[in-house]
Amino acid sequence: MGTPTNPLLTSGLLLLGAVLSVFSKGVTQSDSLPSGHGTLPHFIQEPEDAYIVKSNPTKLRCRATPALQIFFKCNGEWVHQNEHMSHEYKDLITGLKVREVMINISRQQVEDFHGPEDYWCLCVAWSHLGTSKSRKATVRIAYLRKNFEQDPQGKEVPINRMIVLHCRPPEGVPAVEVEWLKNEELVSSMTDDNIDSRADQNLIINEARLSDSGNYTCLASNIVAKRRSATATVIVFVNGGWSLWTEWSPCNVPCGWGVQKRSRTCTNPAPLNGGAFCEGMSVQKIPCNALCPVDGGWDEWSEWTLCNSLCGRHRTRECSSPAPRHRGKMCEGNSEATENCTDGLCTQNRNLRHDVKPQSMEGSNDVALYLCLGAGIIAVAFLVVVVMLYRKSHSEYGVDVIDSSALTRGCQSFNFKTTSQGVADHATFPDKVPAETYQRDLGCEYCSTMERRKKDTLMFSRPIAVDKEQPRTSGVFGHQGGRLAVPSTGVSLLVPHGAVAEYMSCEVYMVINQGESSIETLEGCEILLGPEVTYGPSNLDLFCPAAVTVPHCAVVDKENWNIQLRRKTQDSKWEEVMLVDEESTSCFCLMDSTCCHLLLDQPGSYALVGEPLNQAAMKRLKLGVFGGLEASSTNYCLRVYCVDDTPHGFQRVVAAERTRGGQLLEEPKMLPFQANTFNLQVSIQDVPQFLWSIKPFTTCQEFSFSQVWCSNQQPMHCTFALERFSPATAQLSCKISVRQVKGHEQILQVYTAVAEGEKESPPFFMQTDCSVTSQTGPKAFKIPSSIRERICATFDTANAKGKDWQLLAQKLHLDRNLGYFAKQHSPSAVILSLWEVCHPDADDLDSLANALEEIGKIHSCSSPEDQDEDQSDAGHVDASSLCGPGGLTSEDSAADFTG
Repeated sequence: MGTPTNPLLTSGLLLLGAVLSVFSKGVTQSDSLPSGHGTLPHFIQEPEDAYIVKSNPTKLRCRATPALQIFFKCNGEWVHQNEHMSHEYKDLITGLKVREVMINISRQQVEDFHGPEDYWCLCVAWSHLGTSKSRKATVRIAYLRKNFEQDPQGKEVPINRMIVLHCRPPEGVPAVEVEWLKNEELVSSMTDDNIDSRADQNLIINEARLSDSGNYTCLASNIVAKRRSATATVIVFVNGGWSLWTEWSPCNVPCGWGVQKRSRTCTNPAPLNGGAFCEGMSVQKIPCNALCPVDGGWDEWSEWTLCNSLCGRHRTRECSSPAPRHRGKMCEGNSEATENCTDGLCTQNRNLRHDVKPQSMEGSNDVALYLCLGAGIIAVAFLVVVVMLYRKSHSEYGVDVIDSSALTRGCQSFNFKTTSQGVADHATFPDKVPAETYQRDLGCEYCSTMERRKKDTLMFSRPIAVDKEQPRTSGVFGHQGGRLAVPSTGVSLLVPHGAVAEYMSCEVYMVINQGESSIETLEGCEILLGPEVTYGPSNLDLFCPAAVTVPHCAVVDKENWNIQLRRKTQDSKWEEVMLVDEESTSCFCLMDSTCCHLLLDQPGSYALVGEPLNQAAMKRLKLGVFGGLEASSTNYCLRVYCVDDTPHGFQRVVAAERTRGGQLLEEPKMLPFQANTFNLQVSIQDVPQFLWSIKPFTTCQEFSFSQVWCSNQQPMHCTFALERFSPATAQLSCKISVRQVKGHEQILQVYTAVAEGEKESPPFFMQTDCSVTSQTGPKAFKIPSSIRERICATFDTANAKGKDWQLLAQKLHLDRNLGYFAKQHSPSAVILSLWEVCHPDADDLDSLANALEEIGKIHSCSSPEDQDEDQSDAGHVDASSLCGPGGLTSEDSAADFTG
């Protein structure tokens, strides 16, 4: 065995031997090759930083002159001579020897190095005078991650706005270069001055153009690979702009009052790529007075002239009574007349044979004088009227709305494309928010009654003062039952047949509470959806539940509303009875679009209370416009009412207007009002400017959201005071716009006679109150008692074939909360009572007959034995009996009941 040797020492000895060998060769060859014996080695090429891609080794090179030998030193250690590849050549320009050396660095070498620095190498060159060292060159493993740290996001921007697309490429070595593609084509700031693609790897478009719309991709690359980001879609939109107004059109009538129009289009520019449409009106209208044609009329004939030398005289007349104007016809006939004034008694030389006495001129002179005086008086009166009209039109309150667009000065319009323009017009709720969040937002701030009273608007009147007398009705009922109805309110009570013991009777009453005691007990956003109804007496004990119908004003949707039935306790507090969408065995509640039908076991005070769950919740408002002359004969008042859409609510308005002599000018209309916290605006439009004036800044008035939302059946109104220029004005035409900001709008068209005695009421206002408030016995029901008893006997008995009261409820579409019917002594009787109140029209008996017929068809496929058994059943019901001789007759019809 040999003595162990140090590898570094062996390498150094070999290197020293190589240097000495080269040095000796250099001495012997010094005469053959020129050399720079007087200088140190000078590096012509130093090693450069390098990267290893995947598993491919990289090369490091060095060139120096004059150099006897060159060796690489990596990470402080000499590279073995055998790993060097070198050759020597003569520089043709300088004639000096140039030595070039190259080594390979593998991925394994770099990965195995664990020093504080990156893997590095340098060159050392020898000459006769000493050594020189090159710069350090680092060697790193190249890579590029797959995922972008931030992908560019799509944008919608208006034209001429700046666009910034952010991109953070994946990590990589060497440093990643970023390029941008638009629709798969390279985007460069070198070819487009409007684009800057060098700003921190982001893409900046200084002013967006329509051509900049497209799909943009961030492209990251280095020597390893290329990576593509997610595509970002950029849409450059254009908001619409109005063109110039056209010229006013001619008056649309050839004679009298008409309308002139002018229009504009949303084409300057037209909206593109989803841009907002122009706001405002595209058509304007103003009243015009087309002058009617006046046909000419003849004046009186002038007096005859004296006889002339030709024995003739003549007279004239002018077409000036009146003169033709405004395309009128000229007078027909001659303007001159000539006649012989001597009756043929002329001499041959045309001289008169005797004197003819001329007609007296005294009377004609008087007529001419009177005509002149009359014409002068007419002219003066005309000038006085013109001056008065001019002064009226320029008086302090002579501001007339001739165009609906002029109202926008008082009610600012709203831009609905807030996302594109980056401006929020109003704080809005998200489409769906948790109920607790919405309740907090719409809590005391909007729905507190006391707070609402503090928010009286200057331009609005308080809720109208109505008669505090509460609507009430009563009746005495026996075993046959009957109905109660509060006139003109839609509130009714049905006492079923058999609810009162036989040979007994009791007095039942119903009252609608018009006070505010119940309103003050509501919390948060809860509102009354209908009138508070009380029926009694309190000790009333019925054998089966009473059916009560109460109108409501909610737009029913269980996703938007939480509706409860509440009852007043003995200590005047309100307790929850049930949620209308849940099942309960204590009472039954069925909501349709306008009414709530209740089956109640206990008398007392009941109310429907609604709580909005989100901003999509809506209630219905009834709008009405009334008018009347003020104490001054020249002023006319329009009063616009807003009340919850229940018959009771609007009848309070009608009663109040009757006491003040008001006139309903348009049939009431319904407006959906949304729980989005936006106010209600009322504006008057298209008032004839030449006939009427209205005070400045009163053309648009506003109800706060809390006033309307928390009105709780209390009517509110605003007033528009108009003044006519002349007492002769007998007609008023205009429009009343009622709209919720960012909501629905309703138009009330007013066209009425102003003079007393010429008014005509719309049909709604002329309806008389219902006089029938109580009905007892068979006439109170649409279903005859005999038919009712047969139906109950048939369906109350459990049947193996499934023909029981549950099938009856299903066919009548009343199959919910079946647990309530199941606990009743006669489920079928309760179902029929509920059907009665849900179908107030007598014609609805057809639907009951069809339901019974369908039940019969279901069992028509049973065996003949079963059919015989069914037919022999004493409780068998034939659907045709409802309309046949044994069914309803005209005498039994409920059509007589109008309450």
